[in-house]
Amino acid sequence: MTSIQEDTLIRKLAPGEKIPYDLLLLADPSIVLITSYLSLSEVYVMEQNRQAIACYVLLAHNTDITEIKNISVNPAWQGKGLGKILLQDAAQRARANGYKRICIGTGNSSIAQLYLYQRQGFEIVGIKKDYFMLHYQEPIYENGIQCKHLVVLEKWLG
Repeated sequence: MTSIQEDTLIRKLAPGEKIPYDLLLLADPSIVLITSYLSLSEVYVMEQNRQAIACYVLLAHNTDITEIKNISVNPAWQGKGLGKILLQDAAQRARANGYKRICIGTGNSSIAQLYLYQRQGFEIVGIKKDYFMLHYQEPIYENGIQCKHLVVLEKWLG
């Protein structure tokens, strides 16, 4: 558990505990895709006064690299630096578990996320063209831009 303030903490969900789908769907509108990676992942929730206000999901690729598959903050709590705290917590946990790298993907239209991830030391390592057009039934728009491509970023934990 990582304390943020006296009444705020980040903790791993226990097996069988309620999954915060309301938060996960803020970052990924496909319940099908979320469900496909949850069983292989670890879910971490940020709580204040026992209320989930943000979360992230870690999925190990191999012994060297883990991925943040989903990261989200309740809209009422956005703009308070919680995304930065979640990214730092994920990197710290990954490093403590022996991973050398952590990666994250986001849409080409996710301007604020691209800014945040790069400010936290992630670097763009690839683009999966047409990812969102192939994996989502409905078009996604952010910032007036159609989300088409998945931008992959990575951070060395050394």
